[in-house]
Amino acid sequence: MNEHQHIEWKSSWRDEHLKWLCGFANAQGGVLDVGRNDEGRVVGLENAARLLEELPNKLRDLLGIVGEINLLEEDGKPYLRIVVEPYPVPI
Repeated sequence: MNEHQHIEWKSSWRDEHLKWLCGFANAQGGVLDVGRNDEGRVVGLENAARLLEELPNKLRDLLGIVGEINLLEEDGKPYLRIVVEPYPVPI
């Protein structure tokens, strides 16, 4: 799997990444993996469990959308996969 207009990788979470999720919702949807570097390798995410609890609220409260957020693991390293479906109205 490679990055493209519907898939983005970030090595760590920053609230500024919400703009990617908003863009996915305004387009054809997309996937954001947090804890994966630009080469696609999982680098892990220290605060993955906390983010798993916090991010649904941020999506709802700041963007007004719902996304599917899953805690995954590869080579013993946790990362989050956030899936946003396209929305029928602009966000």
